[in-house]
Amino acid sequence: MLKQFLSRFPRKSSKSDSGDSAGSNSGNNSVVSGNGIQRTNSTNAVSGRSNVVKRMSSAVFPSSVVAGIEPLLSFKDVPNPEKQNLLISKLNLCCVVFDFNDPNNNAAEKDLKRQTLIELVDFVASGSARFTEPVIAAICKMSAINLFRVFPPNYRSNSSGGENDDDEPMFDPAWSHLQLVYDLLLRFITSSSLDAKVAKKHVDHSFILKLLDLFDSDDPRERDCLKTILHRIYGKFMVHRPFVRKAVSNIFYRFVFETERHNGIAELLEIFGSVISGFALPLKEEHKMFLWRALIPLHKPKSVGLYLQQLSYCIAQFIEKDPKLVSSVIRGLLKYWPVTSSQKEVMFLGEMEEILEATNMVEFQKIMVPLFRRIGSCLNSSHFQVAERALFLWNNDHIVSLIAHNRQVILPLIYPALEKNTQGHWNQAVLNLTLNVRKMFSEMDNELVLSYQGKFEDEAAKLKTVADKRRVIWEQLENIASFQPVTGNTAVMVTP
Repeated sequence: MLKQFLSRFPRKSSKSDSGDSAGSNSGNNSVVSGNGIQRTNSTNAVSGRSNVVKRMSSAVFPSSVVAGIEPLLSFKDVPNPEKQNLLISKLNLCCVVFDFNDPNNNAAEKDLKRQTLIELVDFVASGSARFTEPVIAAICKMSAINLFRVFPPNYRSNSSGGENDDDEPMFDPAWSHLQLVYDLLLRFITSSSLDAKVAKKHVDHSFILKLLDLFDSDDPRERDCLKTILHRIYGKFMVHRPFVRKAVSNIFYRFVFETERHNGIAELLEIFGSVISGFALPLKEEHKMFLWRALIPLHKPKSVGLYLQQLSYCIAQFIEKDPKLVSSVIRGLLKYWPVTSSQKEVMFLGEMEEILEATNMVEFQKIMVPLFRRIGSCLNSSHFQVAERALFLWNNDHIVSLIAHNRQVILPLIYPALEKNTQGHWNQAVLNLTLNVRKMFSEMDNELVLSYQGKFEDEAAKLKTVADKRRVIWEQLENIASFQPVTGNTAVMVTP
């Protein structure tokens, strides 16, 4: 049967034809149409297209490694026993990589490769493919050759830490091919007929590491595809899960403590948001270490705003799994609390509110003293948005309930800040919110508020007395110095 099938192909009659690896001649031409690669027996086919195929020498499209299998054949024109060989042949044909910086260079070859990729995607999606080990090896090889590459240095303005959201995303000119390769890889990974035990030999640690390196791509479309593929690999290859977690942790460490430059942190966190929700209880020590050493330090970089939503979700998943982690998380936030960035401080206060909303009384009491010392300093911030966001915490009923049960401890920590605001904060909105918070405390425990108001006034009077004494002493020193001017190197002794 195979000999009969192969006998349909014309023999190469001359040396001039030996370089025609596309397998086309005047008697049996291959043409490319919008619906894929089709065969025609007409000797009067369009000469322009057939000549294009002829010009594709073995230097551009290597011959199939499967002897006698023509890669430009359509799957529907091949009997079932030969489809696997044709699949490998087409995969090898797609191992050729083109330069897309010049759209006019190798235009016909690029179009042929794209049509072949579309045909491969359709064939795998149809469920007809049997993923034997040679097929798995060919798919992984083709994916690696097309996808794994070194990105050029990015000299754009993200040297400031990625705070410039106005930067336009950079799109890869080769995306018309890359998208199809990603689609093929995704359908391959998610196929129910793929045996993970066989595939793990080729989708190995090296393959995963190179896949993770691609998350630094400037093209958001590529990062989105990678996010889906890595998530499916994590779900399918259980043996690789610890390695994936360790490799992603290393990316986070390098980003936080070395470069502060990476384009795919948000996508990686989005994957782990789903992974964390699947952790079994009680949480392993390895998972807690991932929280403390990888996730919490991600609050440190200047560009935290680019991925804070995904980071907050991951931390919320941990707290939902184990509420006892709240105190550790809040201490971590206080450790990395911004000092000079008001924008980051507003974001931290927003995340703190989400965490406190999921905090029980026992855990709240463990961290309320350092927490409200920090909130007290935020209340007196000269940046009105920081002070306003801190005061908004009292709009949350759960947080107000926690504060009310611990008002004896919390009120002394923030009352001086409230009084300072009421005595003359420059922003009217902050002043009004401060008066509302004072009113809430008075409704909780008016006697407590009055007692601390008296203490505050006494302390203010003492401070005023000390300031007056200091002012008088300086005035005396200035008067003495004015009557005894110093000349030359004369030693001066000032007596009280």
